[in-house]
Amino acid sequence: MTKAKGAIYECDVCGHRPPKWMGRCPECGEWGAILELAGGAAVGPAALRTVPSRAPLEPARPIAEISAAPAKARPTGVGEFDRVLGGGIVPGGVVLLAGEPGVGKSTLLLDVAQQWAKQGDSPALVVSGEESTSQVRLRAERIGALHERLYLASETDLSAVLGHLDAVKPGLLILDSVQTVSAPGVDGVAGGVTQVRAVTAALVAIAKERGLATILVGHVTKDGNVAGPRVLEHLVDVVLNFEGDKHSSLRMVRGLKNRFGAADEVGCFEMHEGGITSLPDPSGLFLTRYADAVSGTCVCVAMEGRRALVTEVQTLIGAQMPGSPRRTVSGLDSARLAMVLAVLQRRAGIQLHDREVYAATVGGLRVTEPAADLSLALAAASAAHELPMPPDLVALGEVGLTGEVRRVGAVPRRLAEAARLGFRFALVPPGCGPAATGVTPPGMRVLEVNDVRTALHYAVKATAEEV
Repeated sequence: MTKAKGAIYECDVCGHRPPKWMGRCPECGEWGAILELAGGAAVGPAALRTVPSRAPLEPARPIAEISAAPAKARPTGVGEFDRVLGGGIVPGGVVLLAGEPGVGKSTLLLDVAQQWAKQGDSPALVVSGEESTSQVRLRAERIGALHERLYLASETDLSAVLGHLDAVKPGLLILDSVQTVSAPGVDGVAGGVTQVRAVTAALVAIAKERGLATILVGHVTKDGNVAGPRVLEHLVDVVLNFEGDKHSSLRMVRGLKNRFGAADEVGCFEMHEGGITSLPDPSGLFLTRYADAVSGTCVCVAMEGRRALVTEVQTLIGAQMPGSPRRTVSGLDSARLAMVLAVLQRRAGIQLHDREVYAATVGGLRVTEPAADLSLALAAASAAHELPMPPDLVALGEVGLTGEVRRVGAVPRRLAEAARLGFRFALVPPGCGPAATGVTPPGMRVLEVNDVRTALHYAVKATAEEV
């Protein structure tokens, strides 16, 4: 590869070479990745073939002779957080926790650091680049996270952070947040693409070298993605998303990537004045107990990762409106609501085209999976006819445009959770009953329904039996 005249620029992510420097690579779309090659020298396959070999620092060994003990997960002491991590955090593992401002990331990780310090094996170090140590101390007092082996520091310089690591020698490092720290000798401002990538790469290298469990707090963009370069998620071992509605006490930690466990786990927490606590059994938040039967409600079981959550779907049928009546949802998919209403009108004869319809879930849980279609249809039919559904009824299934009820996944797990909470009657898609799965939930009667009309018939019959 010959040397071109003038400066040569290359993207260090995809290798694309634009004719001039650009802030964003036109090939891969990465910001701040266009670099000028030193001395105009291009590095190509021919140059790589001339790289001399050297003796490795550690020889390769048969995989059976390598011990997995150093990579064994250590529990942090916060049950729901450990659940998402796959049993705990691995020494040398780097976790990236992202979430919107004010959702409770700092509060949760301060509790994690305090629980780690209580175990006594090694201290925990919390480095805050957004708050002073006095501000962090006030929060620690409020949630009861004071411990003599929990250390605090307020730094925005990577060199100072490394100095704290040498002085404290912690087993757990929490950096809040990675966008506030800058590395000396690296171009760009703190929070920029180049700085964030350099700081994360340095911390990952130190974590692997020292066996230091590290948790990095990251910001998110307007669309909810992790702020910064996409390579940031590839550098770390675990990527978690902390989400929740500010008007609800429910908080969820959702796994997006996990090299040490399942990447589809979900941890549930409750935010209150005294801090944040784990919710090992959160289904009670999504159910309403009525003294008298109420129309317009039906219970479904939603899957959040591998966790089954029993939640209530509510609907309200308003007055007749000329033109286009209002369709309002909260916690549900508006497109699926419109489809379910159309199926009810065409296949079940329930006229809703000129009526206002409001649909919502209870407790702030967002349910977008098709398994909630059948419960949404029953709730809408119940509200239209002012006929309450049985309080111990749970409905599962996806509704098709021809009115058929389609199969959904994890039905035995959903029914087991509903039976545990006292539900005695379930409507499921064909092929999902006890005869097909070989699993009969204790104390529960399970019926397979082929279409929406049949489901309405069985629900009305069960209501008559209750009366």
